[in-house]
Amino acid sequence: MFAIDSLSGSVQAAALVGAVFFEAIILYVGYGGLEQAIGEHVVGLVTR
Repeated sequence: MFAIDSLSGSVQAAALVGAVFFEAIILYVGYGGLEQAIGEHVVGLVTR
């Protein structure tokens, strides 16, 4: 981990946008995999 406080304002903003973008990609892939793994089973339980 690095100290984001030591960066300039615009670099801090870019780092924050990059971190949020990275988190969004991880969540997208994670939830996509979860849906592929158990989505059909859950839909089957709900529609019974």
